[in-house]
Amino acid sequence: MSSADGVVVVGASAAGLAAAEALRRNGYGGRVTLVGEEAHRPYDRPPLSKQVLSGAWEVDRVELRAAEAYTGLDVELMLGTPASGLDVDKRRLHLGDRTELPYDRLIIATGVAPRRVPGAAECSGVHVLKTIDDALALKDELVGRPRVVVVGGGFLGTEVAATARGLGLDVTIVYPASHLLERQFGATLGVLAERMHLDHGVRLLPRTLVSRLIASGGKVHGVECSDGTVVRADVVVVCIGSDPAIDWLTGSGLSLTNGVVCDEFGQCAPRVYAAGDVAAWLGPDHRHRRVEHRTNAAEQGGAVASHLLGLATAPHQPIAFYWTDQHDARIQVHGALPAGGQLHVIEGSLSERRFVGLWGIGGRAVGVVGWNLPKAARLARQRVVDGSTLDSVPLAVAG
Repeated sequence: MSSADGVVVVGASAAGLAAAEALRRNGYGGRVTLVGEEAHRPYDRPPLSKQVLSGAWEVDRVELRAAEAYTGLDVELMLGTPASGLDVDKRRLHLGDRTELPYDRLIIATGVAPRRVPGAAECSGVHVLKTIDDALALKDELVGRPRVVVVGGGFLGTEVAATARGLGLDVTIVYPASHLLERQFGATLGVLAERMHLDHGVRLLPRTLVSRLIASGGKVHGVECSDGTVVRADVVVVCIGSDPAIDWLTGSGLSLTNGVVCDEFGQCAPRVYAAGDVAAWLGPDHRHRRVEHRTNAAEQGGAVASHLLGLATAPHQPIAFYWTDQHDARIQVHGALPAGGQLHVIEGSLSERRFVGLWGIGGRAVGVVGWNLPKAARLARQRVVDGSTLDSVPLAVAG
């Protein structure tokens, strides 16, 4: 591989940094440039909604590597530099300052952008949580002990609610699903999540959509729901999902269906790859999927680096792992929890919210859920690797 223009990684993210480190670890000696839209060095995002927001951690603790590490890696950082376009034929990356950066190979790791609600830009007190700056701005507002409304009942929304409630704040979650975390965990675990939040004093409004923000003098004062209910709030945190950060790739010729469409090795065009939250990889079932989890981002970053160096002999097909920390619970998942599956408890009990369960589809284990039993969940992961049948040991089926 030619190294005249080197490898350019767009996205100073977990996936981008993992790619740069894997290039060096595998012996690549050419130029490596890491381009990031934010002014911050690559950092870990999961703690933003918990330790950073609560004030337990200073922001420097979320940096993935210290400043001197990049010197040792011989990686050039171009921070505060958004990408604005891509010319695949000429192998040129267009930057926001109207300059161009040539490359021999390009890795796209730009992640996702949070969805917003109409009118939010005109109201103070309305927040999203994606970046360090987002977390610090929200943290500053929480000091005033505001009433908080969280819009959205997924991972981020429930984590923010748990953190705010842990600070003693008045917190309400408004969400359209029947249960919290239903899309991620299904109804059985969604009910458990709801009980946990209720036990900690969080108010819940399920099956409810927010129709508009209520504001005066440029400051939010609450939300109006689709059924006419008004929930008063001094701070509104919008956690309604995210979209792949691909606007800058419009006109590039890349396939951009729910992210950057890639083959099973993460390649999306000659000499161009994508990894992490922005990438829709081809799976063994011949479907493209985009996965928004921290471990997946780092693993895919390393995988595309191996492939572009000619070292990958098989597609990257890991067993997924993700987690969430809320109130007194650490909930971990190994594998997948597809719709239509059933939870089979193999250790502990749902009533105590301390258990390990297998997620079964077609009589086989495809996922593991651990609720406050991390070691046991990790050991049960092998059942997913092996594709164990659910009748191989006695199981208690969760109701």
